[in-house]
Amino acid sequence: MRVNLLAVLVSGVAIFVLNGLWYSPLLFAKRWVALLGKSEEELKSAGATPLMYLTVFVCGLLTAFGLAVIINHFGHLTPLRGAMIGGFCWVGLTGATSFGNALFSMKPRALWMIDSGYNLVSFVLAGIILAAWR
Repeated sequence: MRVNLLAVLVSGVAIFVLNGLWYSPLLFAKRWVALLGKSEEELKSAGATPLMYLTVFVCGLLTAFGLAVIINHFGHLTPLRGAMIGGFCWVGLTGATSFGNALFSMKPRALWMIDSGYNLVSFVLAGIILAAWR
């Protein structure tokens, strides 16, 4: 089965943009910073480097590519089915493992929910794009 690399690229860009929006003041930045136990000044002083942004983008591409490979094993795809496959992959892979890690690392549940919510929406969004553009 062939993977539509253009759909993977578009999905990767969508995931990257979602990341910027998710962790912005428009959505969860203030709560996320507080739950980390850091101040905004501490995070700003650490500074995000271009390499960090590139790495986040590559991670989004890898997520989209892996999901594209999985989606290609399904027939009769619709955007809704792509969203469901993305959601299922999150529940069975990312959500379950990250929740177990959060429990043992004593990560606040609200912090896990913000981070994992981003992952869930990323998987669903990429699933929609990849299924619609197959």
